[in-house]
Amino acid sequence: MPFVKVVKNKAYFKRYQVKYRRRREGKTDYRARKRLITQDKNKYNSPKYRLVVRFTNKHCICQIVYSEIVGDKVMAHANSAELPRYGLKSGLKNYSAAYCTGLLVARRLLQKLGLDEIYKGNLTFADDDEDEEEEYSPEVVSTEYNKRTYFVEELNDDKNPFRALLDVGIITTSTGSRVFGALKGATDGGLDIPHSEKRFPGYDRDAKEYDADVHKERIFGEHVAEYMRYLIEEDATKYKTHFKEYLAEDIEPDDMEELYQNVHKKIREDPSPAPKKGYSGDKVAFKRPAKKSYDQRKADVEAKRAQIENAGDEDEEED
Repeated sequence: MPFVKVVKNKAYFKRYQVKYRRRREGKTDYRARKRLITQDKNKYNSPKYRLVVRFTNKHCICQIVYSEIVGDKVMAHANSAELPRYGLKSGLKNYSAAYCTGLLVARRLLQKLGLDEIYKGNLTFADDDEDEEEEYSPEVVSTEYNKRTYFVEELNDDKNPFRALLDVGIITTSTGSRVFGALKGATDGGLDIPHSEKRFPGYDRDAKEYDADVHKERIFGEHVAEYMRYLIEEDATKYKTHFKEYLAEDIEPDDMEELYQNVHKKIREDPSPAPKKGYSGDKVAFKRPAKKSYDQRKADVEAKRAQIENAGDEDEEED
């Protein structure tokens, strides 16, 4: 048997340091987290805010979070499960739904801070208040002021825009990823989030060119509409099964852009969270029932025994 050098000896295990629990579970990238939350020591009580985007099996979740020593605190929260309120009842975790969720959390936060009228963001539909109808373009909007770049269309003289940093977690940030749909929705909603077009759908890394029309189609669900048209021609049975919820709402492939425009419009009209159900307004403290005494339990047993005996006597009389 050849000689094998033992690397992990007793001294190695004495010095071994166990990683944090969430690192062992593969949930938190502490190297990235440290850079997202660490601030200068002379900037007291001015935390870095993060746009946290996460995906479950069915939904997209967006939160505006800041960190303290005791833990993270959430300023605003939005879930794509809320989108049925605004007219989108299916496809709640695709790129278009992620955009809607990012838009919702942005408008909800700005409404909470009183900045919703100052920073309206980039509209995806024609504004009824204005005479000119400008077509929506998903180009990156930025403003230079005082040697600093703000990712908003125009700065207000009194109040700066709300700045946040994108927190993607541990996913692979490939071009066209859904997290960048949530990012685009949040920036169009009026938040100041540093970004570029290099990870948006439509960016060609070899040619170093950005096709905004491709990104626009993805925002308005054109990729879903194309798949619907493909299944209609190739497999009508699969189409009826796969898009059952769309058919129940009478949504055709040509209706996708109008559907998402209406969703964006309704989100801007009322981004506030829905009131919680099952609460009448009066706080009623839960009181655990008192424990029965021995005599009470014994009486219950006798009552149940008498009930069973009476039922048996009735059955004999019927026979």
